[in-house]
Amino acid sequence: MTTPGRGLHGHVLEALGPAIAAGTYPPGSVLRTDELAQRFDVSRSVMREAVRVLESMHLVESRRRVGVTVRPKAEWNVYDPQVIRWRLAGADRPHQLRSLTVLRSAIEPVAAGLAARHATAAQCAELTECALGMVAHSRGHQLEGYLLHDVAFHRVILTASGNEMFARLGDVVAEVLTGRTEHEVMFEDPDPAAVTLHVHLAEAVREGDAARAQALTREITVGALQELDILAP
Repeated sequence: MTTPGRGLHGHVLEALGPAIAAGTYPPGSVLRTDELAQRFDVSRSVMREAVRVLESMHLVESRRRVGVTVRPKAEWNVYDPQVIRWRLAGADRPHQLRSLTVLRSAIEPVAAGLAARHATAAQCAELTECALGMVAHSRGHQLEGYLLHDVAFHRVILTASGNEMFARLGDVVAEVLTGRTEHEVMFEDPDPAAVTLHVHLAEAVREGDAARAQALTREITVGALQELDILAP
């Protein structure tokens, strides 16, 4: 996962980005860079750098004699990992989690089927190692350790698919899984059935069983949606 900025402009982003994502500055709001620079006690060049990052995410647009305008939500780069992180930190979290999990349910089963056909021996070994790590951290309230293996597992699936578009969604899935953990939209211990499904999925990919890999992944994502109905209705 990446951080959009370090130093002073990163500090500005960590305050301004979540505020825009949460609707504190609704679409159409005009932000004056001079006023913002004074508010955050930074130079105008630092403020301009922060605005450039927000522009790259399509959250705002700058126009001369107008200022920095917050763009409509439909124009945001909703696949940007930082935008996802900011939205998950706000009141829109349940909707955002559900939207992203539905995306996963559409993409990951197909990716898993392709992974069963194309995964290398090294990727199969890594997948098995991640699954075993999930098992080892699935009890005793070890969610942080579990998360590391869970994120790595799904990155391997997406990469092993051999499709570069799927592989680029690794950061998106990582933000979904991380957001669920950080914002406590998880049971204190992961669902044992879900953990077992990951182990079986690693086996299916290793055995080259595309149909089974696809079915198991669909079951994993359906289970994730069902958990959201309970924990983030």
